[in-house]
Amino acid sequence: MTERQDPVPQGPRLSVLDFSPVVSGSGPGQALRDSVTVAERVDRLGYLRYWIAEHHNAPNIASCSPPVLIDRIAAATTHMRIGSGGVMLPNHSPLVVAEQFGTLEALHPGRIDMGIGRASGTDPVTARALRRTTGTDDFAERFAELMGYFATPADGSPVLPVTAVPAQGNRPPLWLLGSSPNSAQVAGMLGLPFAFAHHFSPENTIPSLKAYRSAFTPSADLERPYAIVAAIVIVADTDEHAEWLAGPMALSSLLQRTTGITGPYPSPEEAAAYPYTPQERAYVAQRVDAHLIGGPEKVRAKMADFLDRTGADELMSVTLIHGPDDRVRSLELLAEIAALPSHGVAVDPASV
Repeated sequence: MTERQDPVPQGPRLSVLDFSPVVSGSGPGQALRDSVTVAERVDRLGYLRYWIAEHHNAPNIASCSPPVLIDRIAAATTHMRIGSGGVMLPNHSPLVVAEQFGTLEALHPGRIDMGIGRASGTDPVTARALRRTTGTDDFAERFAELMGYFATPADGSPVLPVTAVPAQGNRPPLWLLGSSPNSAQVAGMLGLPFAFAHHFSPENTIPSLKAYRSAFTPSADLERPYAIVAAIVIVADTDEHAEWLAGPMALSSLLQRTTGITGPYPSPEEAAAYPYTPQERAYVAQRVDAHLIGGPEKVRAKMADFLDRTGADELMSVTLIHGPDDRVRSLELLAEIAALPSHGVAVDPASV
């Protein structure tokens, strides 16, 4: 896989990261169906890719099985690349991951991304339930095994004693995910495109991107560094409405921080009615200000500044909004701000 000239004519490259949020008054099944609906509706807007996050034991997130949802969304869309943001490799057998993504690439050739995370991304009890062992940092070994399953005898790579059918010859473009300089450095040393979780770890964004670019070594996958930055982006017709829509995300973060309890995302009405203390209100205001939230003009300015500061090659929108209609509207407005070419086939600028 080698980088080629960017086929996107103007403006920033945009993508979507979906958590399948479970909201107040609904349930996980509806959250998954909403994800498919949102993907179908934004497929025409010119976004490059639509990724599914992996989370477990989180009552407000339904995306616990990215490969299943990726297949459903890929079948329901035409233009966007569909992928994992990401699969947490410590949680899974490399053989199973290779089989799953080899199958996805065989079913949807040229449209699948395989984003891999180095951490379990969950609590120790859940991690133990997922993988039966804990405390072992064997990412390098797991990663090498995963790559081995995609190799074919013809490319000179070692052939493992077990064949991952149909992974051989069907390796999707590979991305390494991270939220720290350590993961960024690994991605650079491996010569892989890198996706950084700004929405999770904003304080580490600039140091991590610097570490990635400094460590980058050209590889068969990529000639030059390529970085996605995932950030919370909520756009509405006015600044006030955008902040109202962001209320549930901010309140959920506050409650998890202060009580450790995570439930379904509250509605905007519930968030607006919450009896905030002055300290809590200050925390919420700071939380909202750290993200790209506002009306079109405010987000236009914040996005330009954000892309200038980070040098990101692509902005991935994390649109944590209560209802699918408002999520779609936010993504429509963001596409208009970026002047995305609608209805075009989204060819990945980081890979062939």
